Amino acid sequence: MASGQGRVLELAVLGSLHETPLHGYELRKRLNALLGMFRAFSYGSLYPCLRSLLAQGLIAEEQPAPSTIVGGRSKIVYKLTAEGKERLQELLTQAGPSAWEDESFGVHFAFFRHTEAEVRLRILEGRRSRLEERLDAVRTALARTRERLDSYTLELQRHGLESVEREVRWLNELIATERRASSEDRPERDTTSTDE
Repeated sequence: MASGQGRVLELAVLGSLHETPLHGYELRKRLNALLGMFRAFSYGSLYPCLRSLLAQGLIAEEQPAPSTIVGGRSKIVYKLTAEGKERLQELLTQAGPSAWEDESFGVHFAFFRHTEAEVRLRILEGRRSRLEERLDAVRTALARTRERLDSYTLELQRHGLESVEREVRWLNELIATERRASSEDRPERDTTSTDE
């Protein structure tokens, strides 16, 4: 899974299977629910990913017992292996620029409950930084081209700008919450003297 999109799907699959073993259809439904309908994964990308994860030993297949099959064909259930759990932890510790991008941020965020606080904070701050760069670029372009844009294109630009501003505010709130939780988890230093 070398490509960025492949790593995103790998993280999504391993994270979902960490919760519970699933068959392909259930896994696809879970991924669609987890990531939203606009990031739907097709069977065309899911099953090659599953085959790759199987070949790497990160997941295993379980065939249902013949007595549990009711009509039709059996459904193969996929489950995480010990190596898969290690790989998931490795992916969850990655907080570099790839974790901040539009394509992968949502997947990382979906599994924040399994991610260390320090890594969560780095991802959130990186995402905010990336969006602030985008805001500056859009504002600059809008100021330069405002008089040449028709009213509909201008409204579309404003809508995009407002969406990014809203996400930055949301990230600021999340970062503040993470920092508060982090400072509350740290034990206070004892400043009383033990000398008598």
